Amino acid sequence: MSKTRENRPEITTVTNGTELRRWYWTKSELVAQAKALGLRATGGKFTILDRLAHYLDTGEKTWPGEVRSKPRSKFDWHSAELTPETVITDSYRNSQNVRRFFRAHTGDGFKFNIAFMTWMKDNTGKTLADAVEEYLSQKAETAQPGFQSEIAHHNQFNRYTRDFLADNPDKTMRDVRKFWALKRDMPSEDGRHVYHKSDLDLD
Repeated sequence: MSKTRENRPEITTVTNGTELRRWYWTKSELVAQAKALGLRATGGKFTILDRLAHYLDTGEKTWPGEVRSKPRSKFDWHSAELTPETVITDSYRNSQNVRRFFRAHTGDGFKFNIAFMTWMKDNTGKTLADAVEEYLSQKAETAQPGFQSEIAHHNQFNRYTRDFLADNPDKTMRDVRKFWALKRDMPSEDGRHVYHKSDLDLD
């Protein structure tokens, strides 16, 4: 006997942040609702979701996450001379100047990637020599057999696709899209949806 499913509500009828977060929304839906409520509609999908949820719960149009402290360092990552001893500051930027430095110290194949950019952002106080070592370490790890690159947290469909096909090698992308459509119309605690073997029972 199948369980009764909750129907996904219209975003315009949701009245609190908890309920908003239970459901999957496309970015276009969130942008439209933010504009309708007179809120900022810029930024990533989950930034807009947080902004909307905060407004629904408090009535405040300014989301605390918008308030960011200004960098204390005035170091210019676009034009300053960079050496292995250069300290990573809170004003760090992925500039062409930085790219040239890493190509000179790790090879012409250097590319910024999510894992490395996250490391740079999270390691204020370390040096570019430390960064070179970290980049080479990450590069060696990606060369290992069976390595899977990290998929950005916000890219739910790509994560779902990888996990679905890994668990169901006999299935196709047509199956992925079918079950993803069923999955995303269901509520979850935080509006994020990950693959579970039981998803095949949704059909």
